[in-house]
Amino acid sequence: MNKIFKIFTKEFGNINQAAILLGFFTLLSQILALFRDRALAHFIGPGATLDTYYAAFRVPDLIFISIASLASITVLIPFIVAKMNGEEVTVEAKKFLNDIFTVFFIALSLTALVVFFLMPHLVFFIAPGFTHAMQIKVVFMSRIMLLSPIFMGLSNLFGTITQLFRKFFIFSLSPVFYNLGIIFGVIILYPIFGIYGLAIGVAFGALMHMLVQVIASFVCGLSPRFSRSINFKDIKKAILISFPRTLGLAMNSIALIVIIAMASYLKSGSISIFNFSYNLQTVPLNIIGVSYAVAAFPTLARSFSAGKKDEFKNHLKSAARQIIFWSLPITFLFIVLRAQIVRVILGTGAFSWQDTRLAAAALAIFSFSILAQSMIGLLSRSYYAGGKTIRPLSVNAICSVLIMILAPVLLYCFNTFPYFRYFTESLLKVTDIPGTAILMLPLAYSIGTILNFILHWIFVKADFMDGEPFIAKSFFQSLGASFFIGFVAYLGLNIFSSIFGTTTFLGVLSQGLISGILGILAGILTLYLLKNEELKDLIKVFKTKIWRAKIILPAQEEL
Repeated sequence: MNKIFKIFTKEFGNINQAAILLGFFTLLSQILALFRDRALAHFIGPGATLDTYYAAFRVPDLIFISIASLASITVLIPFIVAKMNGEEVTVEAKKFLNDIFTVFFIALSLTALVVFFLMPHLVFFIAPGFTHAMQIKVVFMSRIMLLSPIFMGLSNLFGTITQLFRKFFIFSLSPVFYNLGIIFGVIILYPIFGIYGLAIGVAFGALMHMLVQVIASFVCGLSPRFSRSINFKDIKKAILISFPRTLGLAMNSIALIVIIAMASYLKSGSISIFNFSYNLQTVPLNIIGVSYAVAAFPTLARSFSAGKKDEFKNHLKSAARQIIFWSLPITFLFIVLRAQIVRVILGTGAFSWQDTRLAAAALAIFSFSILAQSMIGLLSRSYYAGGKTIRPLSVNAICSVLIMILAPVLLYCFNTFPYFRYFTESLLKVTDIPGTAILMLPLAYSIGTILNFILHWIFVKADFMDGEPFIAKSFFQSLGASFFIGFVAYLGLNIFSSIFGTTTFLGVLSQGLISGILGILAGILTLYLLKNEELKDLIKVFKTKIWRAKIILPAQEEL
């Protein structure tokens, strides 16, 4: 038992090792997330009930983003690192954490209480197209879910400690328990309490998410406590620095609220289709983009704080190249295998074949922005590592506004111009099913996100790279390999469809799995012939058996 505990509390200094290990546990969490969505698709299916459930998330999510990010990991770690004596925790660092915890807890609780009473008024902005009965359900569910931002916000604060000490194993366990809580709500509580059981499951999952980080902080010996005398000077400084980032994240959340509000006027089940496809595309995003961004951030913060500019750039380049290496091939696979992915994961119970085709089309549109979303997480953190948040705020705000403008414009064009509608439906092979207008909302989101990445890339290259090569070589090598992956996978689908058939679960799974594997092998061969550095690094990591790797400090890393 002690041996297992040591593995879960192991510290990792190397970004690549930490990201791969963090990605493994993120993969476990995402598998559970897929089971969660499969349970929702099977027992409920796209329709008014599930639309109500997803709409109820919007206000609690906005509270979490607006308040929790004021004391987020990306903002607090540079402050704590500056107050520490190397690896030694000082009294000043403990005092700062206690003060943040006290103010943060009070702010979250009061905000949730105020919103609890305002929900009957807010629901008209969230789901204006819902019937009155559905809006009442959204109000009650949102009130239950208001516990979620409190628990998740505190979990985020305690998670600062586990990341600071690079305990990535235990840090990545929280999402696993969060998804287990939601699955418990779908399978156990929904049959008992109806739709409100789903909301209780979300709150329960958030509670477990927090408890994991609370236990981890005690293990690290740096657990925040309530403070009687608060140093508001340091807190004010932290909030002023984090406020632009918070505003940028809140803008993205508001953009999603606008999208959901528009979807509430569309065919019943449209919100569900949007969320199902959005959740599917976040699987590679969380496994790759978030894992590398989370693993890289503490090291980036330490390098920047120590004034080691070259080391900072090397860490940033290494993480960016790895994200590109993984994201582009997955993007092509998701586009080619979209129908098989959706059918295998969601095609059960109340989830019909029409739902599958519509969700697959939405997933294809979302997939175009997987690389962009993954890179935004890392590139924005390069600014947060130095306490600079104005640049990411400006970019996020502009692109969020663009999404909010594009959504109604694209919907108008889709409904007004028959040729545009026919072209889109034909391209995505959904000409004979209703409800295709929902596809304009993922399209607006992807266009805005891709522009966000391009702007971040331009500014990071200008502000940090000093004209040095950044990601161009890795991008074009991975892009070339990805074309071969997509082409071989597409050929495989056409060959194996007649062998395995497309009417059974095993047939669809076998067809997609074998086609995907053949595509990946073709991509690996292409990268090998191109002498891709990221492929060499990956092979080296596995050869050294990362679970037994010697721990080295960031300053001694050789990436």
